[in-house]
Amino acid sequence: MGCRFRLHRHDLPGKPDIVLSKYRLCVFVNGCFWHQHPGCHRATIPTSNVDFWNAKLARTKVRDKQNIAELTKMGWRVLVVWECETKNISQLGLKLAILLR
Repeated sequence: MGCRFRLHRHDLPGKPDIVLSKYRLCVFVNGCFWHQHPGCHRATIPTSNVDFWNAKLARTKVRDKQNIAELTKMGWRVLVVWECETKNISQLGLKLAILLR
């Protein structure tokens, strides 16, 4: 799309996957399993060691909310792109184009 970006800026909360500084936009590309995408068939809990996985995945969701809140407070806009959304590139491009206007 011709935009300048940086990957994994370590000075921002959560180290966003893509940062478009000109637009004050941080993009997180979240795996559906690891970040428990609501309603996605990939967001299942393993059947062994259930207590461990429930705690681990719950901590990830809490950390995600905290990072988004911190970035928003700093004046950044945040876009979360789910792993399953990356399969439809044209729809994803449209979503980004709308945010960059």
